[in-house]
Amino acid sequence: MRRPSVSPDAQSDRAVGCLAAPEIVTLPAEIDLSNSAEVSAELRAAFAPGVTVVVGDLTRTVFCDSSGIRQLLLTHDQAVESQAELRLAIGSDAVRRVLKATGAEQVLSVYPSLEAALAGSSHSASRP
Repeated sequence: MRRPSVSPDAQSDRAVGCLAAPEIVTLPAEIDLSNSAEVSAELRAAFAPGVTVVVGDLTRTVFCDSSGIRQLLLTHDQAVESQAELRLAIGSDAVRRVLKATGAEQVLSVYPSLEAALAGSSHSASRP
């Protein structure tokens, strides 16, 4: 579920060079083969023209299988191609362990909380 975080005056803000607030997409408690494509579509839709940061709120997500990880990586690639950033707020140790075990945590920008992801601080992804 997308939560718009851009003010109604966002168009005029962009016109004068102000940066828009990140778009927040709240993701489900479980991400697996049955819903990973829908999750990806929702995240990708958030990268509308002018949006430079999308935060995937996985703070309530307790399970994410390989199909979900693949979709997160594909969405990350789309963000990079669009010169935007995908940030993931992940509260579950189990989800973080899966990302770490698969190496996805080295590619994705993973944050310990929604607040940290919105601020863009304290993420665990390594930067080149």
